[in-house]
Amino acid sequence: MSKTKVLIVTQEMDPYTELTDIATTVRALAPYLQKNQMEIRVLMPRYGTINERRHRLHEVVRLSGMNIIVDDDDYPLIIKVASLPDKGVRMQVYFLDNEDFFKRKFVHVDKAGKPFDDNADRAVFFSKGVIETVRKFGWPPDIIHVHGWMTSLIPFYLRTAYKNEPLFKNSKIVYSLYQSGPEDHIADDFAMKASINALSEDDLAPYLEDGKPALHRGAIKYSDAVIRGNAELSEKLETALTEAGIPTLDVQGEEAPKASVEFYRELLTAEVEK
Repeated sequence: MSKTKVLIVTQEMDPYTELTDIATTVRALAPYLQKNQMEIRVLMPRYGTINERRHRLHEVVRLSGMNIIVDDDDYPLIIKVASLPDKGVRMQVYFLDNEDFFKRKFVHVDKAGKPFDDNADRAVFFSKGVIETVRKFGWPPDIIHVHGWMTSLIPFYLRTAYKNEPLFKNSKIVYSLYQSGPEDHIADDFAMKASINALSEDDLAPYLEDGKPALHRGAIKYSDAVIRGNAELSEKLETALTEAGIPTLDVQGEEAPKASVEFYRELLTAEVEK
């Protein structure tokens, strides 16, 4: 029996970025999946805060060399990889890099705490880059588990612009929902930036609320299931979850990895039984 393939896409991961809920959750989840006979790939941005020498990143030439279009401009995508040991298990973590978007000394906000003006562009670049990288892998994931607002466009792109891509035909998309304010990091021209492959701003309506970016809401709309990364969520997010009516797992902390595996299996079993 072939192993379940799980693609983990995250905006943060310990030990490469600050210890946020996202970083610690993914750090615990990824090795647990591998130890439980699942085949995984982990993809994240290569922020300028990541020390390449200390973490032994090196370029994967066979995967690099693609150009990603954002707002009618071409940006080269460089793929790097690092090997992360964890209690006898060695994981490979892939980093998406571009000098325009990620070579800076801060992650999402500048020294003064002001969000970068190009955060929408960075999210589009990262989301498209992830999908194109997996296509280059030639690796069809059974589960695509995305973490953080920078990944929130991936469910949308997979269900619209890439809906005819055979590689993702049977993939189930899981969105881990964390109590963060992506709209605090994204300018109001988000929908224009995110429109790709003949998609229009109208197609992005689920990602807008009263004309303002609502990235979590859009990601929930296009996902097959949600895992609550935080127990406490805003009233708006609770409403979005209720309206979506999709399977939801409410678990955090030490129990999350084991519960996530069981959740994956339930999703895949339900698909087989259809």
